[in-house]
Amino acid sequence: MATLTAAAAGAAQADWATLAERARVRRQWTLFLLYAFMIVTSLPVVIPYFWLLTMSFSGRSTGTDTFVLWRSLSIVAPALFVLWLLHWQIDSRAVLRRAQWAVVGVALVLLTVLVGPHLTFGNFAFLWNPNIVADLQGETGAGSGQFPSVWTAFFNSLFLASAQTAIVVVVATLAGYYLSRFGFSGRESFLKALLVLHAFPVMTLIIPLFLLMHWLGMLDTVTGVILIVCALELPFAIFIMKGFFDAVPWDIEMSAMTDGASRRQAFLQVILPQVRTGMLAIGVFAFLRGWEEYVFVRTMLFDKDNWTMSLYLFWVADDVHGVNYALVTAVAVFYLLPTIFLYTFTQKYLTQMSIGGIKG
Repeated sequence: MATLTAAAAGAAQADWATLAERARVRRQWTLFLLYAFMIVTSLPVVIPYFWLLTMSFSGRSTGTDTFVLWRSLSIVAPALFVLWLLHWQIDSRAVLRRAQWAVVGVALVLLTVLVGPHLTFGNFAFLWNPNIVADLQGETGAGSGQFPSVWTAFFNSLFLASAQTAIVVVVATLAGYYLSRFGFSGRESFLKALLVLHAFPVMTLIIPLFLLMHWLGMLDTVTGVILIVCALELPFAIFIMKGFFDAVPWDIEMSAMTDGASRRQAFLQVILPQVRTGMLAIGVFAFLRGWEEYVFVRTMLFDKDNWTMSLYLFWVADDVHGVNYALVTAVAVFYLLPTIFLYTFTQKYLTQMSIGGIKG
């Protein structure tokens, strides 16, 4: 009897081990297919940016840009594939880290030896020599006139994006709090109107806004563009902030006020820390919206001293691309840097964003 019991226990243990092994293999294949799908679908997005980066450091000679692109891809793509396989096969974190560093080191050495001699920083000379764009413009015979310094356009864009971000965050936070905490006649209709206002296509508003800016004397001013972009971004930002305030229990605020805090102190010291992720989110998206704004910049700004980076890049691409594509891509890479830094420092908070208690 004891022998039969032991045999049954051994068989059950073997069955559990078999099931566990099947589950492990199934999980590995599921992850393999998931990662493969993500890699394949991301290629149409990643490759154009990789081409932009490699071409910005390429020479002006014919064929150099594609040579650098394909040679770089022939090194980077296999390295990424090997890193993926290592992450899939190695369970030990320490061993995986050492193997990843080894692959990255080999890839960097190959890039330095095989691609490095063909790279140049000369395409970024527009950063310290603004006249280089105007000189190339003269080569094409374009008639747009003297280009401003790229730093003029950069700081105009920075001013536009920063000012718009500050206005949107402050107004949306205060309005979202009021809509969340106070009841008033027409509140539901106002919330519906916010969504309706955000639904209008931007192109339909160009002529009315152009005339409005003309009558207000704000045409060809960065301030006028800031007000327009803020007006378009605020409805959705207010709606988002209301959701964040709705997720904060009313009891927390009441407890602070019961302990002697005023309504303002409770708002600033208790409620705002609870919704800082929402403020950061709408701030990031508002900054990106202002930084990449082109439609109203192109329509409302005429003086070259008021150009932003989007307008500067447009005229560079329009006037000198036939002479130097590498210069155009270098300007584009410089244009991308602030958004890359912004996402790098805020992605941790954006991925943890939650609205109404539901984490995004």
